[in-house]
Amino acid sequence: MSWVFILGLMIILFAIMQSSNSGREIASWQHFRSLIDPAKGHLYEPTPGSPDPVIIKNSRIVATIAPKTPGDNPGPEPAVVYHTIDGGNREFYLHQLTDMGVDFSTDTSQSVWVQLLVTIGPFLLLLLIIWFFIARSMRSAGGGPGGMLGSFGKSRHRISTKEASKVRFTDVAGIDEAKEEVLEIVEFLKNPKKFQRLGGRIPRGVLLVGPPGCGKTLLAKAIAGEADCPFFSISGSDFVEMFVGVGASRVRDLFKQAKENAPCIIFLDEIDAVGRRRGGGFNSGGHDEREQTLNAILVEMDGFEATDQVIVIAATNRADVLDPALTRPGRFDRQVPVTLPDVEGRLKILEVHAKTIQLAPDVDMNRVARGTPMFSGAELAALINESAIIATLENKDAVDQLDLEEARDKIKFGRARHSRKIEETERIATAYHEAGHTALQAMLDDADPVHKVTIIPRGQAMGATFSLPEKDRYGFGRKYIEATLRVLCAGRIAEQKKTGDVSSGAAMDIQMATAYARHMILDWGMSERLGFVRYAPDDANESLLIDKDYSPETARIIDEEVKSIIGAAYADAARMIDEHWDIVTAIAEALLKYETLQSTEVTTLMEGGELDRPTLSDLLDVEATPPSTDPEPPAEPSSQGDEPDGLLPAPA
Repeated sequence: MSWVFILGLMIILFAIMQSSNSGREIASWQHFRSLIDPAKGHLYEPTPGSPDPVIIKNSRIVATIAPKTPGDNPGPEPAVVYHTIDGGNREFYLHQLTDMGVDFSTDTSQSVWVQLLVTIGPFLLLLLIIWFFIARSMRSAGGGPGGMLGSFGKSRHRISTKEASKVRFTDVAGIDEAKEEVLEIVEFLKNPKKFQRLGGRIPRGVLLVGPPGCGKTLLAKAIAGEADCPFFSISGSDFVEMFVGVGASRVRDLFKQAKENAPCIIFLDEIDAVGRRRGGGFNSGGHDEREQTLNAILVEMDGFEATDQVIVIAATNRADVLDPALTRPGRFDRQVPVTLPDVEGRLKILEVHAKTIQLAPDVDMNRVARGTPMFSGAELAALINESAIIATLENKDAVDQLDLEEARDKIKFGRARHSRKIEETERIATAYHEAGHTALQAMLDDADPVHKVTIIPRGQAMGATFSLPEKDRYGFGRKYIEATLRVLCAGRIAEQKKTGDVSSGAAMDIQMATAYARHMILDWGMSERLGFVRYAPDDANESLLIDKDYSPETARIIDEEVKSIIGAAYADAARMIDEHWDIVTAIAEALLKYETLQSTEVTTLMEGGELDRPTLSDLLDVEATPPSTDPEPPAEPSSQGDEPDGLLPAPA
């Protein structure tokens, strides 16, 4: 069909060029002048309303003349002749025509090529587009699943081999149970007859579920490094395109290539991009490309034969929104949790990443692991990297314990801003605010132990009190929550007692206290008035219309219970602050002097002791004092054994 269009276009161009070259050219101006001289009478007499017999068009003088027969009789039809003029002598020809008394007109229309482009340009462009898509469809009709979509319908997966992937199971730490699950898959791919001996079959699909940064993708890379088979890797978002049907076509192409290369592994990262529950949320009734892609995945995973050695591994951090047809046995038979590491897992992860940096001999990785609860593997890797950067900027030979702790605080709370200028009144308010937190956290047995406290601005906070949990918490007891609520309220209370005013510095404390109280009532059934009932909305509900599953009367009781729990914690914290105001004052004054206190120093202040270490300004003064050139006589020993006056303690 395209050849027919091209042939027609050539005919049109030929006809236009023939029409543009009509007429006989007269090269000599004298000859042409004699033909158009009115005295000779060769000019054709136009009828009324017709164009003038002489027209200047572009670079030509075109004339219509009445040719003479040998007997000087006019011929039956006029003839067209033209003379090509030089653009630089155009005025000369105009004067010649005027002097001869020839009536002429000037044609200001565009050239024939411009007219051609304007006339058939859009048609030609449309023809080329149609020809482009027809040619692509003809090329892919017999050689691939793309069809009319061409390469759009082909899968965009990446193939990894054992040699290409450098990640091994030894590089994956902190998720031992998940490693054992996928080790079975690698063993099956290497020795399938071992599992088929008793008639069993390997799971067709494995779903890795866990929070972001816990190692799901790293575990998949380790499988590619350990398994001696092709590894097809693709993200869920790669299936969806602007063209309808592309996602399903790519799914079919992916599984077709996987079956041809069996045994192999297919890894679908972020499968929740296409595997969300169907029928939820707002749907206008139109075609949903995501659902068609999900349907294609379901059909392809059901099409595996018992002998097909193709295993699908998917990763997501939103398993609650996946379609039930996707997670049923026979498709994704197993759900492997890849959770946040515990203290032993964090220690192993830190040791794996610490192999690439130079550590000081006194570094205690156990202390770092204890001080990083709820840290993911990615955050621990960032902690090691940040500590190396901090040590490099300070020109150290190795990374020490202070660098690791500074990196932890930087990742969790932000960079310390030592250069920020703070008014003294605001600095005092911050010191008493953090002293209130620290005093109650140290006094309450059910709260986490204090690690350190600082009034150096960090991130968006003016100060911070850091805790060091003694163990990982997988659940929250009521005693721990009530102690935490009192610690959160103590900052505002101490600040108000000292300054007689309240500030916005307690915004985060209020937010956390409210969240704890609402979870106690809505999720954990810790309210005596509401009982053992869950009132929190369903997280898997994707409807745009938020509907509460309880009555307005219950909502009023929930609000009253939230206020009652926080109010009781606030009153108890205020009583403890009043009873131990001297301790709060001692901690606040020490913070104003030293800016940062460690846990041992807080314990000393709680027991009524005093801190005698030099401040930063004292150390700077000692360094700025020039050494004396006059030798001083040795001090006479005191009979009482007292130290000489005026000496500063050696800096730590």
